[in-house]
Amino acid sequence: MTALAPCLEAFFTERLGRQLQASPCTIGGYRDTFRLLVRFAAERAHKAPSALDFEDLDAEVIAAFLEHLEDVRHNSVRTRNVRLTGIRSFFRYAAYREPAHAQLIARVVAIPDKRIGRAMVTYLNVAELEALVDSPDRSTWHGRRDHALLVVTAQTGIRVAELIGLRNGDVELGPGAHVHVRGKGRKERCIPLTRQSVAVLRTWVRERQGEADQPLFPTIRGTALSHDAVSDLVAKHAETARARCPTLTAKKVTPHTLRHSSAMALLAAGIDTSVIALWLGHEQIQTTQIYLHGDLTIKERALARSASPKTTPGRYRAPDALLAFLEAL
Repeated sequence: MTALAPCLEAFFTERLGRQLQASPCTIGGYRDTFRLLVRFAAERAHKAPSALDFEDLDAEVIAAFLEHLEDVRHNSVRTRNVRLTGIRSFFRYAAYREPAHAQLIARVVAIPDKRIGRAMVTYLNVAELEALVDSPDRSTWHGRRDHALLVVTAQTGIRVAELIGLRNGDVELGPGAHVHVRGKGRKERCIPLTRQSVAVLRTWVRERQGEADQPLFPTIRGTALSHDAVSDLVAKHAETARARCPTLTAKKVTPHTLRHSSAMALLAAGIDTSVIALWLGHEQIQTTQIYLHGDLTIKERALARSASPKTTPGRYRAPDALLAFLEAL
C-alpha cells in the first residue's frame, strides 16, 4: 500500500508549482478535479480522503468517476475529458515517483477521451443582446455591476476566467481605450473598447473605486466572482430578457454564448478570421473557423454568386399501378 496524499501534494507544489509554473487557472482546474475525485474515491472505499492509497484510484474507480460526472453531476462530455486530462497528468507524474504502481498507472493513462460532436455555435443577434444587457435593474448596486459586466463581456468576447480575473488597473478609458486581458497560457492581449463600453465602464469605475489590483467586478464583499456566479447571473438576466425578446426562449444563454456573439458580430462586420482569432485569444486560427460554419449569411452570399445547373424538374411516374400503390404508402 502506498499513500496517495504525499504524491498528490507533491504534484501540485513541485510539479505544477515549481517545475511547470502552471497558471492559476490550470492549478484551479486541476484542484477542482481532484477535490471531486478524492471525495468520490473516499466514499467508495469507505475511507478518509487522507487515508486513500493508489489502489483506491485504479482504472475501474477512475472510469466510475467519469461516469459519475456525466450521469450524476450532468457534466458535458467536454468537461469529462478536461477532468480526465488532469487525472492523466497526475498519474504520469506518479509514474516517476511511484514506479511500483506502473501497471495501475498505465491502465489509468490508457483511458481514452470520448468523441465530441461539433454542434453549431449558439449566439445572440443584436436585438437579443440588447434585451439581455438591458435586463439588470440598474437602481441596485448588483444591477449596475451586472449591466457593466454584460456590456464588457458581449463587446470584448473574453472568457469567464479572463473576466473574473480583471482588475481595476486593467481598464484604460482614455485615448485608445482598451481592456488588458490575461488569457490561457499566460498570454496577454489588449482588446479595444467601444464608446458605449467606455461610457458604461466609466460610470461603473467611478462607483466601484478601489485599488488597482482589486477585482473590477467584485462580490458585495469585494472578492472576485466565481465561475458559477457569473454563469448564474447571466442565466438570471437571460430569463428576464425572454419577456422582452421571445426568440431568446429557444436559446440556452451562457457566458460563452456572449463570447460567440462577439465573434459573430465581428464576422458580420467583415473582419478577417485571423484578426478575430487575435481578438479572442485563440492559439490557432483553425479554432476560429467554427464561426464561419455558424454564419448562414456567408453561405447565402456564396449561393447567390454561384450558378445552379440548368435542369428542368421531373416527375416520377410509376411503371405499374401496383407499384404506384406501394410507393404511395
